[in-house]
Amino acid sequence: MTTAPDIGPVGLGLAAALIAGHALTSMAFQLGLGRRLVVAAVRATVQLLLLGWALERVFAAQQPVLVLGVMTLMGLVAGREALRRTTHTAPGLGRATTLAMLGSSFLVTTYGLVAVLDAEPWWAPERAIPIMGMILGNTLNGIALGLDATLKGLESRSGEIEGLLAMGASPARATRALVQDALRTATLPIVNSMAVVGIVSIPGMMTGQILGGGDPGIAARYQLFILFAIASGTALGAVLVVLSARRLLFDDRERLRLDRLSPR
Repeated sequence: MTTAPDIGPVGLGLAAALIAGHALTSMAFQLGLGRRLVVAAVRATVQLLLLGWALERVFAAQQPVLVLGVMTLMGLVAGREALRRTTHTAPGLGRATTLAMLGSSFLVTTYGLVAVLDAEPWWAPERAIPIMGMILGNTLNGIALGLDATLKGLESRSGEIEGLLAMGASPARATRALVQDALRTATLPIVNSMAVVGIVSIPGMMTGQILGGGDPGIAARYQLFILFAIASGTALGAVLVVLSARRLLFDDRERLRLDRLSPR
């Protein structure tokens, strides 16, 4: 197997020229995305180059405290970003979202490193950080979708929920259908993604390993592990954040408190 050629400044500049196609589309159809596209492209460039610079030093240090610190920081940023993608918010929801993100991603990542990969040590940065990043990046979307569906559902179906509460139903019973819909919304994208992988698309991790000269068979097995980890992390994180949101919007007397809900 050959190794992938490096991409130098000139190659990176030529790659950035591909963004021109997106910009031309925005201009032709008057989408008004030109400024956002430029900002997003610049942010992606700066963030990824800084990430590469930082990871070189983290990998060289081989310190578990540093590795766990980086993983925690990633989870905190992901939790904040997930909440930003919702249309509503409520007191305590930021903390609940961050804890759901950290809890699900750390649990699934640790399980994968210890039980699946049998990594030694389990916190080896060249494995722990990339795997955590892939799980976070994908579960973030599911958690955001589930949370947004929950908050919108509590507002739009408040009459139905309060009617059930008046008839003696508990908050859990009154919101059962809403919770089911929110969890379905959160987990459906990864289910759909797994259904077409290998036929319609070659996922990023497998592509990266193959481009780097890795064995396609091993790359496929690693990709399966990542897909299953993402599915598990999404499901666990969605359950945690949906149930937390429901708890925050009911008081001790089991009343629905939409006054705690506010638009972003």
